[in-house]
Amino acid sequence: MDQSSDESRLGNNLGEGMLPDFESFYQFNFKKLRNFLRRYLGDSKAAEDIAQDAFLQLWKNPNGYRPERGTLKAYLFGIATKRAADWARHHSRTETCSLEQPVGVQKSMSIAMADALDQLEPDMRALMWLREVEGYRHAELAAIFEIPEGTVKSRLYAGREQLRRIWESGAW
Repeated sequence: MDQSSDESRLGNNLGEGMLPDFESFYQFNFKKLRNFLRRYLGDSKAAEDIAQDAFLQLWKNPNGYRPERGTLKAYLFGIATKRAADWARHHSRTETCSLEQPVGVQKSMSIAMADALDQLEPDMRALMWLREVEGYRHAELAAIFEIPEGTVKSRLYAGREQLRRIWESGAW
């Protein structure tokens, strides 16, 4: 059985004693969620805490998930994105931990791209990360951010344009 079938079955049976399936879902998605939140927030500890909180909310409140609105994974990322946005509103960027980089080492292309991503607004950075790195479809992103699919597409276009300008200016 593939991951999407397992996820669909778990989503439909949440709250009905599906602990082994939930554990599998957790193991498969926790690192991805934590890495996304680390990029979104720039704070490893907060990312870890919010990822745990998102899974806990999903476990305690399974009735919030609606399969017709998207995948269980998209719902989980939506919970985490909202919690991360709340956290970010209450903490300034100067309070967050920076992602450590070796001193004196020439930046690789991936580090330079990460630096460029860091210059985007948090919501734009989250949208770009979920689409370009995690591979979410437009419809899934619309469900996560609770915005129309057309708005997702226009924001992704605007985000790519911002990244292009940042990259061309060498401001990373």
